[in-house]
Amino acid sequence: MQNLRYEPKPKFEERMLKLLESREDYDKFLEISKIQSINSIRCNTIKISPEKLKKRLEEKGWKIEQPFPEFPEIIIIGKLNPGELGKSPEHMLGYYYVQEISSMLPILALAPKPGEILLDLCAAPGSKTTQASMYMENSGTIIANDKEVGRIKILASNTERCGCTNIIMTRHDAVQLCERLNKLRMKFDKILLDVPCSGEGNIRSSPKTLLMWNEKMIQKLSRLQRKIASTAIQLLKPDGELVYSTCTHAPEENESNVNFLAERFNMSIEQISLPVKCRPGIQEWQGEKFIPETKNCCRVYPQDNNTEGFFLAKLTFKK
Repeated sequence: MQNLRYEPKPKFEERMLKLLESREDYDKFLEISKIQSINSIRCNTIKISPEKLKKRLEEKGWKIEQPFPEFPEIIIIGKLNPGELGKSPEHMLGYYYVQEISSMLPILALAPKPGEILLDLCAAPGSKTTQASMYMENSGTIIANDKEVGRIKILASNTERCGCTNIIMTRHDAVQLCERLNKLRMKFDKILLDVPCSGEGNIRSSPKTLLMWNEKMIQKLSRLQRKIASTAIQLLKPDGELVYSTCTHAPEENESNVNFLAERFNMSIEQISLPVKCRPGIQEWQGEKFIPETKNCCRVYPQDNNTEGFFLAKLTFKK
């Protein structure tokens, strides 16, 4: 167990107590936030089957668990020496991607298929991009965008290591890219909006989040997220699907934005089936009431699943 180096700010605690079911629930949230996250990887089926990877890793003496029978590529690894997970030959060869289970959920919800055209607007470092490429069996096309050169370099390195060949990388401001693609009348079957956020769900891996946390940052990010999503939605095919996701619990960045998109663009918030416990989206926050469909949003809390915290929603145009 690790000790939290930073205590939650009173306002953060106040907000989380409103979101969670009880003081006991909050205490469980806080307690698991002090514990290092589990080692989880995703088998890269472009290069190897889960069965063969499992055998290789077990021959190294690693303890392997595949918690979800319907998704054998999701693997939990027992205790290892520091750095061992990232330095193994299997990792170097691209046989697996070190990825937190909650980070895998948006692509599970989006379910991209071979031959589709997908936009991953905030793609780096590439965990979800390479996951999408894997499910698409390296066919179709993924446009993977990020704004910063340094992050694009990491994205390029990860996609190359994983053998992903159906990815076109772009470096643009997300809103400007969407505007340019819209002028070209480009349309996508699937869009992933894993938008920049305040990171409240990442306390286990990044305790410093508690030190940096403030409500002004949440409000600023919420406006940016809404702007990105509003331009991206215009690129979605009439029968397309869009997943909006964050690694935060803040409703301003989550249900409030999803509610806005659903009402503004006449969209439905679809039910999502995932292999982890999802709590429903909230219906009201600080005087703002949301449409009933926001209950179909998925809130993932660390105390429920021994993962990081996450939020996601799936949107389609109403027929």
